[in-house]
Amino acid sequence: MDEGTGEDAPGAASPLGALADLAGSWLARSAATPERHTGAVAADRFDRIAWRDTYEQAPALRELAAELGERHPHADDLLTDAFLAAYKAAPRLREPTGMAPSRLVNHRIVTALLESPDFAELHRETVGDPYAAAMAVLAQGTALRRMLDDSRPARDLDDRTALTGREAEDAADAVAEALRQAADGADEEGSVPGPAADAVRQAVEDAEDAARRAASDAARSLAVALPGVRAAARGAVAKSAAAARAEATLMRAWGVGSGELERMPFEERARLAERLRAGRLAEWAELIGRFRQMADGERARKVENATGELIGVTLGDDLSRVIPSELANLGLPELRAVFAARYAAGELMLYDSQGEQATGRGAVIACVDTSHSMYEAGPGGITREAWAKACALALLDQARHAGRDFVGIVFSAADKLRVFRFPADAPADLTRTLDFAETFLGGGTSYQRPLSAAGELLEAEFNDAARTRGDIVVLTDDDCGVTEEWMRGWNDAKRRLGFRVFGVGIGAPRVAAAGSVLAALCDNLRCVEDFTDVHAAADLFRVI
Repeated sequence: MDEGTGEDAPGAASPLGALADLAGSWLARSAATPERHTGAVAADRFDRIAWRDTYEQAPALRELAAELGERHPHADDLLTDAFLAAYKAAPRLREPTGMAPSRLVNHRIVTALLESPDFAELHRETVGDPYAAAMAVLAQGTALRRMLDDSRPARDLDDRTALTGREAEDAADAVAEALRQAADGADEEGSVPGPAADAVRQAVEDAEDAARRAASDAARSLAVALPGVRAAARGAVAKSAAAARAEATLMRAWGVGSGELERMPFEERARLAERLRAGRLAEWAELIGRFRQMADGERARKVENATGELIGVTLGDDLSRVIPSELANLGLPELRAVFAARYAAGELMLYDSQGEQATGRGAVIACVDTSHSMYEAGPGGITREAWAKACALALLDQARHAGRDFVGIVFSAADKLRVFRFPADAPADLTRTLDFAETFLGGGTSYQRPLSAAGELLEAEFNDAARTRGDIVVLTDDDCGVTEEWMRGWNDAKRRLGFRVFGVGIGAPRVAAAGSVLAALCDNLRCVEDFTDVHAAADLFRVI
């Protein structure tokens, strides 16, 4: 033993226990290194399943992963993190010191995304919705490409950190191997030959040097900043938030509920969103949304079984307006036959009222003019067609709330007509709704063909289900003649079936003027000139 240092001199035999203590203490420190994660966002297995399922269903995600993979070998982990940040209710970032060095760039990028001012708004639209979260990732694709390109110097430093980290791990393995060989060469008294003991000490020294280099590189890697990443992340999140908000608004405007969207396969939902974003449908979304909101408000103002101001008592057979004393007769067995006889004779005492007419019970039919002139735009760039279609779609909602059939009739000239039926006892098929909204026939205008079709539908409904009191709404910007013979048949059908006809002259006051053909056809007629005003049709939703 070297008396000056208290350590065994090089080449001298050493006790195995002392060497084991030396190597063991160092190996214990080395083993205390925290686990290195490849994902910046902490996730459970359900989160990972949601990501894998979405990734498998979305070709666009796989294409983006392949493209980013050319810039960064761990781009798939970056996309996973971006998805989880948008999808999880409370995304939690791991500590940078717990990340694998090769994933530190991912951690910095995702941190910038989460710290962006618009992230909270984006998160409201994407949380718990795999499709919306995936769309947010795709909307961030351009920015992710730019951030990965700008991060190349940082990735080089991270790669060096990963290399020195592996060297430190190899050095630790070398310590363990040197100690094992020393133990194999120890004699019965536990003394290790000098060369084997020196190998253990050298392995420990090399391992400590490697660990110091790894720690130094790790500190530099953690301290490095990515120039421009915060600005790029702000732009990416703002863009994806705007896209998510626009798509959510679009879906709500077209009456697509969140439950329906959740059940919809990824590709089908993507096709639907693309269809709604295309052409005129996207332009109408805001107007349709305002119509639906207005109609909801008007429905809330309706009072069931009291459609106007009570002015007294009258006789009839409307059971919805029977006065309480008449209903009391039903509670006495000896008077039930009297009640039945008076009901059959139409002599029950009823509340009498004046004001708005009672709502109908038969089908609601919207006849929408799609002649060439309906392309004309008014205030705010809204076309006559857009106002008419938005009103018709709100009437579809109205019918469904009331449990009534709805029929959309798109017409123009006498030889151009399409009929879209939406029975009350079946869900409103979204594809058919969009077909109805997108159909435009062009040409001139004829009233007789669509109104005859509407009358025939109400006649069939009466014959099949004995329902009367249907409602027809004509939305047009043109006036046209009808024959006297047709008019006599029309009036006879109205009396027999008890339906009402509402007319809306769109952007054409003359169509709704006194003495016009439409005025003669309708029980209720108005003109709309400001196409930004949805309240011009408000009373329709109180009485239909």
